[in-house]
Amino acid sequence: MKKLGPPDSHHLDAAIGWLGLGAEADAIEELDRISKSKQNHPDVLDLRWTICAQHEDWAQALLIAQTLVQLAPRRASSWLHYAYALRRVPEGGLEKARAILQPAAEKFPEEPIIPFNLACYACQMRKPEAALEWLRRALDLGGKSRIKAMALQDGDLKPLWPEIEKL
Repeated sequence: MKKLGPPDSHHLDAAIGWLGLGAEADAIEELDRISKSKQNHPDVLDLRWTICAQHEDWAQALLIAQTLVQLAPRRASSWLHYAYALRRVPEGGLEKARAILQPAAEKFPEEPIIPFNLACYACQMRKPEAALEWLRRALDLGGKSRIKAMALQDGDLKPLWPEIEKL
């Protein structure tokens, strides 16, 4: 999909800036200024998903993510957002999120956050060997020190922290 052009791109940039400053209402106002025909642009939807996630509005985040997967299936973030929100809605859960994200690992073999999240899901599903296997893949892709630091901060992986320390 093409990049947004002015003035819509300016509104998106301003929204990103406002959100970075913690001025969420201003960010939403800027997003709402984007032309109606561009409201479903993946960059706009991605930022709206982020706002929903910050509010833990997982139902709305899931709807946005489903639209992202349809409109931008070649973006790893579309699939990550979809699985992340699906895990958190009442009708979702770990297994459904895993079922969405596991095929994405093949579609995006260079994206470290996909195997990282799959490691989290496996750990929470009490499959420590699978979790460590996915985590090793994430470490290889994303840089050992960066991914290891993330893993040692992620509560989903807490049962494996002693093993992760040794990696």
